Amino acid sequence: MDVEVFVEICREGTILPKYARPGDAGMDIFAAEDTIIRPGETVIIPTGIKMAIPEGYEIQIRPRSGISYNTLLRIANSPGTIDSGYRDELGIIISNFSYINYDRDKYDTDEFLTLDSKDNRMGTYKIKKGDRIAQMVLQRVPKIKLTIADSIKDIGENRGGGFGSTGV
Repeated sequence: MDVEVFVEICREGTILPKYARPGDAGMDIFAAEDTIIRPGETVIIPTGIKMAIPEGYEIQIRPRSGISYNTLLRIANSPGTIDSGYRDELGIIISNFSYINYDRDKYDTDEFLTLDSKDNRMGTYKIKKGDRIAQMVLQRVPKIKLTIADSIKDIGENRGGGFGSTGV
């Protein structure tokens, strides 16, 4: 079932999100401008789009697996939530975790790493306009109705444990 989401383009040359393959859950999101991300830095990369998400839905922002595998760039609030009432430009919050064990003498150069840099994971990254930087998934969001109970002990089953109780 398709759900109509209205999109406004707010920057020249913006690439609309799109599915890479039939059956994909997430649409690729593209950077709308060049952005530099230094080790230890967190930036918001503009996408050039605004959306009118229907009430009862959210858009979740998730990392692209290739970026997570090949770089030390991470989506800072993954999965990020875009609520149906948000109407400003979509920005993707990305952090460069290269600062962990970062040796400035070894990695500080005038060259930038790109999303295609698979040989050197530490350093300053340059995201280029048009790079695929994240993916978005439309999710239905039912409302929660909280009901006060004297005890929840006998409601459902208590699986026990938590916070790594089944191991890592």
